[in-house]
Amino acid sequence: MGDWQALTVEHRGEVDWVTMNRPERLNALDDVLVEELSRYFGDLATDRGVRIVVLRGAGRAFCAGLDLQAGGNRQDWDTIDRLRHQRSIAEIVMRMRYAPQPIVSLVHGPACGGGFAMALASDIRIAGESARMNAAFVRLGLSACDIGVSYFLPRLVGASLAAELMLTGDFIHAERALACGLVSRVVPDDRMEEAAAPLIEQMLTTSPLGLRLTKEALRMSLDAPSLESAIAMEDRNQILAATSPDFGEGIAAFFEKRRPDYSRKVAS
Repeated sequence: MGDWQALTVEHRGEVDWVTMNRPERLNALDDVLVEELSRYFGDLATDRGVRIVVLRGAGRAFCAGLDLQAGGNRQDWDTIDRLRHQRSIAEIVMRMRYAPQPIVSLVHGPACGGGFAMALASDIRIAGESARMNAAFVRLGLSACDIGVSYFLPRLVGASLAAELMLTGDFIHAERALACGLVSRVVPDDRMEEAAAPLIEQMLTTSPLGLRLTKEALRMSLDAPSLESAIAMEDRNQILAATSPDFGEGIAAFFEKRRPDYSRKVAS
């Protein structure tokens, strides 16, 4: 998937461990990191070798948001240039959501602005005790509605708390994030990888197709206009999965009390 300057991508079997690697800038988003994150998550759509992605930050932070000191010659940009650049950052979270692989974010230290958005766009969030997240740009003369935050945050924590956080730009720290369901667990910073391990292991025991279809249906159900629409998607997914050889292997493994091997072709 290419050489990286601002990312490190470690392949551990079917799991990619992706690290934003600008620790001297708290992994703030410059043009290189934006391009590489967008390219990485875009390429996942056709990468069947990767089943799960773990996203994290090097050093003391997950991601401190946009690098405000990396503007270069942007003072010469017109409105179209600025919109193009804004959309290039927003593309990251859209590609994260459309990627068929579940994305687990390990959030420690600051996760601000675009970093907050990437955490929200992930499927599972594990927080280190140092984690503190906020919709940063409302404090800098801009709107807090940025890079998908106004979409994700109310769906995760409800409208009232989302409004509080976005209208004030206040930080939400790890324990409150856990209490309101923004993250699924809080652990010491040096134990985040350990905390993710059993979740990853359990996801790897599911069928490749079943895992992908589950992420897709969860995403679609967030905006489903009715119960009937959500059930129609679920019915479609179950029939697709039932016609796969993976279903026969899953049933066989269940009755034989063993780990399923989805590389096998078992007749249903």
